[in-house]
Amino acid sequence: MRARRTLSRAPILLVTLLGLGAFIYPIIVSPQQAGLSAAAHAGDAPLVFLLLITLGLLVVLADLENQRLDSKTVALLGILSAINAVLRFVPGPTGFSAVLFLPILCGYVYGGDFGFLLGVLSLFVSALITGGVGPWMPYQMFALGWMGLSAGWLPRLRRWPRAEIALLAIFGAVWGLIFGAVMNLWFWPYIVPPAEASGGSSTLHRYATFYFTTSFWWDLGRAGGNAVLILLFGAPLLRLLRRFQRRFHFAADSD
Repeated sequence: MRARRTLSRAPILLVTLLGLGAFIYPIIVSPQQAGLSAAAHAGDAPLVFLLLITLGLLVVLADLENQRLDSKTVALLGILSAINAVLRFVPGPTGFSAVLFLPILCGYVYGGDFGFLLGVLSLFVSALITGGVGPWMPYQMFALGWMGLSAGWLPRLRRWPRAEIALLAIFGAVWGLIFGAVMNLWFWPYIVPPAEASGGSSTLHRYATFYFTTSFWWDLGRAGGNAVLILLFGAPLLRLLRRFQRRFHFAADSD
């Protein structure tokens, strides 16, 4: 039984390792030293995207096999992905994006796998709607997927509604900053001088300097937007999501 459970987690582990590798390898192998330009991701992004979609499908199949998802929840996933794709067009200040907070709530209620799939699919759908398909897209999908995935690891505080909303708001604010910091990695190694793209702790220090002098203030808008949306709409949305959960008779897997 434990072996089967471990095997069922393999797709989500593989897709996470794929994402980490996609983000990190340009830092380990300096693009400048390899003679690559900022357009280099145009060559590898389609492969990363194809692998992401394939492994995402395997996550769905594994969850269906282990009854963490069924046909009703897959349909709900499709509906929520479409709704969240539309939320991306909600305007806001600086880095604010309404597309981020729904994967957090759904990952918290329905489990990390559901949150991951919602983040990945909603960005894919919104990119198709807007035509905003580029080498950055699979990296955005990974980042938002990880946000939904990690929401499934939060402690359940249903008995304390105010503490629950406060926890989710803080989580959303922190992830608003993390999302921007992670997304910078997809292009940062291609724009820094060669000496700045290598060197362990030096690389980390230089990236931190780059982040805080460029996108940190922009990301504060995203962090604040996540927190405000969850504080305003988190409680009624949690009640609605849990109503669907009871009706569809499935339980979140927070492991």
